Amino acid sequence: MVGMSHRNRQPSPLPSEPARRVEAGPWAIELLPGAAYATRYVATQSAIGFAFDSQRGLHAIGSDRVLPFDAMPNGLAFVPAGCDVLSESPKGGEYLRVMRTDGVPLVGDRAFNNRIDQQAITLALRMRAALLQASALDDWEAWALALAERTNDHQAKSAPALGAITASRMRLLDEFIDAGLDGPLGVQAMADLLGLSEGYFIRAFKHATGQSPHSYLIDRRVAKARALMRDSTATLAQIAHTCGFNSQAHMATTFRQRLGVSPVQLRR
Repeated sequence: MVGMSHRNRQPSPLPSEPARRVEAGPWAIELLPGAAYATRYVATQSAIGFAFDSQRGLHAIGSDRVLPFDAMPNGLAFVPAGCDVLSESPKGGEYLRVMRTDGVPLVGDRAFNNRIDQQAITLALRMRAALLQASALDDWEAWALALAERTNDHQAKSAPALGAITASRMRLLDEFIDAGLDGPLGVQAMADLLGLSEGYFIRAFKHATGQSPHSYLIDRRVAKARALMRDSTATLAQIAHTCGFNSQAHMATTFRQRLGVSPVQLRR
């Protein structure tokens, strides 16, 4: 997903997790929660985006053609100034966007998304954790500048799931994982679903998403737990069980490791 304006969220019966924003020097950094959205705009300034989750919907980027899109998890994106953007998704996904506020353009004149870049992944995860739980050690300007440099890496290429993990197979995996999160899912079961050997599946998945299948499975458990925390009145113990954690304490440990914040703090 490349659309990176303020999203026009669809109405929800319960309040959603809020968007988080910080301004540091010439940079504005926002963390948009997973939610349905529909937006259209002409980019007044260039912007960097990072999709933490798989996302699906329709978009038209710098074109009048509205086409289906599949955003891979951990995909880096860029929209140049002046680009006409239409994007909508029935579910959306957690999304980071970074822009300059001083009018200085970011380098680049072509829109892209689904670029898998390990340094960008590390930076985006660090920035998300800081937006969820601020620290005096946060170095926003350095992080934003480093992320902007990743969009100008001419050696990197946008690849919509090269090899065995195509967009359609990623969709099938997501549906399979989400349907079985309350049980003991494993990497072998994911590989079997696609008819691949476990070793080949692990390599192909890492190539397509920048992370291991086991790590991605944990991310899906955390994402489902966050959705239930904001969209239901279930207790944290109930949510932990529904999402396949061994206990509420196990879920809390995983949240602190992945997000830098506990479920209690996040729900509060």
